[in-house]
Amino acid sequence: MLKYLPVKFLRFLAISCLVTLISLGFDRLHPVKANPTLIAQNAWAGASFPVENFQTYTSGFGYRSSPMDGSQQFHAGLDLAAPLGSYIRNWWAGRIVELSDHTGCGTMIKMQSGQWTHIYCHLMGSVQSDSRGTFLIDMEGGIVLTLGQDIPAGARMARVGMTGRTTGPHLHWGLMYGNQYVDPALVLNAMYGSNPSGNS
Repeated sequence: MLKYLPVKFLRFLAISCLVTLISLGFDRLHPVKANPTLIAQNAWAGASFPVENFQTYTSGFGYRSSPMDGSQQFHAGLDLAAPLGSYIRNWWAGRIVELSDHTGCGTMIKMQSGQWTHIYCHLMGSVQSDSRGTFLIDMEGGIVLTLGQDIPAGARMARVGMTGRTTGPHLHWGLMYGNQYVDPALVLNAMYGSNPSGNS
C-alpha cells in the first residue's frame, strides 16, 4: 500500500492545483471567484462528456506498454471505447486550431478554450484543404468542420473511428492546460465525482 501512496498523493496534488487554477478564473473573459462551494458545484457546469455510447476506458494517461509493439511509451491522453460511428461532443466551448489526418493520431481535431487545449484522435472522416480553407469532412455522419470554427460545448463535432494507429474503435482524448498535459481522468473525476462516465 505504501508503494502506491506517492501516486495517490500526486493525483491529489494535481486535482488541488487544477481546482486552484479554476478558482483563479478559467480564462480572462470568464473569471470564477474563489468560493469552494461555487467551485465544487459550478466550475465544470460548461463542460460536456466527450463521447456518446461510452463503453469503457481502454488506456489511461501515463506510461504504458504500446498495444502495437509492446514498447514503453507515454500515453498523453485517455482512451474511451465506444461503438464505431458514435458521436463525439466538444468538451468545452472553443475554437478549432488544428485539423489533420496524417499522423498516428489519425483524423484529429485540436480545440483551444482559453488556457485549455483538447485533442480528439482516431475520428471518422478525412481532412481536405482548398482555396477556401481546411475542413474535416465526414459526410456519412453529417459533419463538416472548418479550421478556425467556434464550437459550443456539448455540440456533436465528430464520430468515433479507427483512423491512425489503433486496435479498435475509440476516442483518444488529450488535455493540456497551458503547455502541460493533464490527466483527463482527473478532470472527469472533478466534473462527475463518483460518476466519471458522465451517464446519469
